[in-house]
Amino acid sequence: MTNAANTNTSDGATNTRDQRKVRQAKRQEFLDAGTQAYPVEVARTHSLAEIRQKYPDLDAGAETGDIVSVAGRVVFQRNTGKLCFAALQEGGESGEHPRLQVMLSQGRVGAEALESYKHLVDLGDHISVTGEVVTSKRGELSIMADSWTMASKALRPLPVLHADLSDETRVRQRYADLIVRQEAAEMVHTRARVVRAVRNALEDQGYIEVETPILQLVHGGAQARPFETHLNAFDQTMTLRIATELFLKRAVVGGIDKVFEIGRVFRNEGVDSTHSPEFTMLEAYEAYSDMYGMAQRIRQIIISAAQAVGVSEELVTPEGNIVVLDSQWGWQEFYPAVSEAVGTQVTPDTSAHQLLAIAKDNSLELDESLNAQELVLELFDELVEPNIIEPTFVYHYPQAAQPLARPHRDDPRMVEAWDLIINGTEIGTAFSELIDPVIQRERLTAQSEAAAAGDEEAMQLDHDFLRALEYGAPPTGGLGMGIDRLVMLLTGTGIRETILFPLLKPEGDE
Repeated sequence: MTNAANTNTSDGATNTRDQRKVRQAKRQEFLDAGTQAYPVEVARTHSLAEIRQKYPDLDAGAETGDIVSVAGRVVFQRNTGKLCFAALQEGGESGEHPRLQVMLSQGRVGAEALESYKHLVDLGDHISVTGEVVTSKRGELSIMADSWTMASKALRPLPVLHADLSDETRVRQRYADLIVRQEAAEMVHTRARVVRAVRNALEDQGYIEVETPILQLVHGGAQARPFETHLNAFDQTMTLRIATELFLKRAVVGGIDKVFEIGRVFRNEGVDSTHSPEFTMLEAYEAYSDMYGMAQRIRQIIISAAQAVGVSEELVTPEGNIVVLDSQWGWQEFYPAVSEAVGTQVTPDTSAHQLLAIAKDNSLELDESLNAQELVLELFDELVEPNIIEPTFVYHYPQAAQPLARPHRDDPRMVEAWDLIINGTEIGTAFSELIDPVIQRERLTAQSEAAAAGDEEAMQLDHDFLRALEYGAPPTGGLGMGIDRLVMLLTGTGIRETILFPLLKPEGDE
């Protein structure tokens, strides 16, 4: 393989400055010769994949007589004597990187064209080659070139997979990651198949996909800190949406009985292996359904997505846990689950003082300013959720967990809501939606008062949403699910791998 070795700096980082100067000089040679280093088009009659499909089993040394033009990125070179070899690569339709060998002989392209190729073409360049479809003496399907043309001159050398692409660099320079690491390209296609399966599962049940505003005057639909921006046209402070919920519910009021959106939401919060400030959320609402109906929906969605990416009935997680997806999913009440974890009975009537003592007995230090509902939620997060492996609907939460959920039909101390926990992680949530505008106004007023008192995650009072509810919303079930977390579950990867271009800290200019 001919490729100038990267120059290493004292700290081990790769210094490509010298190579970039050499490549820029070669670009200038094209211009000085009156040719283009970046032409608007080049000859291309077939993709590399099409050539491989059309000629699957030629004998070694075969000559077809078929003249074709192909193009791709040079990812391998062996320039020796009067016969040069190269491998071209293109982006495949399902994540693979189809490659095809190209042979350039002095007898076919001429001495001048061969020397020009040797001098001007580097790894990473895109070239077009016209020639005969043949197989080499070793049986490798190839194009025996009659001519070649530069399609795009790469001014940076391709990274060396293990030497140059640290985890941080792979994420920050995803374009380079996609070129040299097929797993990165496969993830793009896997995520696309998951989103397509989610969409199809809902549309098969009669749901309508809509789009709701990203810029909002009032933030709501979740307890989260929003990003703020300014709309010059109105001289108005606005926020990026933290959820799509309140607009989708407006659609249900208007008679769109089954509605969903798959869209980006933004929460100005921490960044870790499972959280990103911007992420993709599915929200779906169905008139005359409830939390139990939405449990059926999310099970259909997840199984469809798993099948779309080739996950069998059993999912093996990176931790070695076996998750059986194609089975009856369990149900676990919230307070009994906490009681079992702490070894003493916890109910909606357990006081904050008692819960703090229970936390201490379990080696947990919780914020003493939290109320009883907030404390029991902390106990659940620390002691229960991480230990739930099989798909389980945890339900009958305290009201503080979901301010937009309906009070439980039998016990108003709790709400009709569940979280779906798989492999120790919340994958989705659903409610029997609160449609009583009087109670909803009370809940949102309490949230706005909390916001005024300094709670940056509390929702604002959305008068227009309350006005919509006053027109009458049908009994409704709603669910929300993070698309990123679903992809993480099905692929066993972190959130920075599932998002193509995740948000990262800024870096210094080179």
